[in-house]
Amino acid sequence: MQGIARAAFFREPQGVLPTTLVLSWCSVGWLGSFALMASQHLLWNALGVLVCAHGMLIAAYMIHEAAHQSVLATPRANAAVGECLSFIAGASYVSFERIRHMHMRHHRDRVDLACFDHQSVLRAHRWLRRLIQIAEWAYLPATEVLLHVQLVWRPMSQRSQRRYLPRVLAMLLLRGTLWVALALWSLKSALLYLFAYALLLHVLNFFDAFHHTFEQHFVAADQPVPGARPDREYEMAHTYSNLLSVRWPWANTLILNFCYHNAHHERASAPWYRLRVVHRAIYGEQHRAVLPLRELLWTWHRNRVSRVDCEDYGLPGEGSGRADRFIGVHGVSFLTVV
Repeated sequence: MQGIARAAFFREPQGVLPTTLVLSWCSVGWLGSFALMASQHLLWNALGVLVCAHGMLIAAYMIHEAAHQSVLATPRANAAVGECLSFIAGASYVSFERIRHMHMRHHRDRVDLACFDHQSVLRAHRWLRRLIQIAEWAYLPATEVLLHVQLVWRPMSQRSQRRYLPRVLAMLLLRGTLWVALALWSLKSALLYLFAYALLLHVLNFFDAFHHTFEQHFVAADQPVPGARPDREYEMAHTYSNLLSVRWPWANTLILNFCYHNAHHERASAPWYRLRVVHRAIYGEQHRAVLPLRELLWTWHRNRVSRVDCEDYGLPGEGSGRADRFIGVHGVSFLTVV
């Protein structure tokens, strides 16, 4: 009876073990990483940074799973786990429902949507644009920091966002207090947490940047997208899968198979642990949409400055070096488009 009740709590019986393991890792592992970062030994510190960043990364991708109702059995339970994971991932300044709403619009409207036009801000403030370009040149995730900061800043400065201010202030107080308490316990751990968070932003942006070459629209949360809705053929022609490894597919579970992005858009309700099977059934391993990790790392590095204010994502080509002209984009993370 206990096993039946446990299975009924999850989205599907085969998800009990993988979901339990993943949720345990991005909670217990994340908390344990602070002890590693506080250690006197550099190797433990380095391991702590990686565990912390990975725990937050998995939490972010599990928010995505919860948005698709593929973690637990009910919408209410998925919302609850999404809120908890948002705190771990550092995205708790906005509600899970706001994140879910905009992400579902991305799937439904088949475009990249965002409520905040960071490029217009950079065009209006040339000094800020230059500062961010310098930071990105130095491999600091300044653009992604700006996109997260706006989640706090807009409710303070825009009347239309004022209803979100109580949550923002509450989270600022709570998270600020916890960080100060962490610094009092171990300043090293508190500073290394910031480094781990910067690493998280880099990884999230790397995978988000190269998933689509959709049209990008800046709209209010419930504002319709201008023009006709693209068809399914457009959606799949402009979606790409940036696998960590084709040869060793187990490696892709390190990012919860989020890199099988074509399979995700074909079967949006399929949970993360079935995406590889979906991908192989539809595309095989050598589909044109599968972009080599090595080439994407190169173009991510080479275009890190131009990507700051580039309005054209670029377009993958054919054959060897096909990702070289794929510039990528900022501002499409499901955590910051609200």
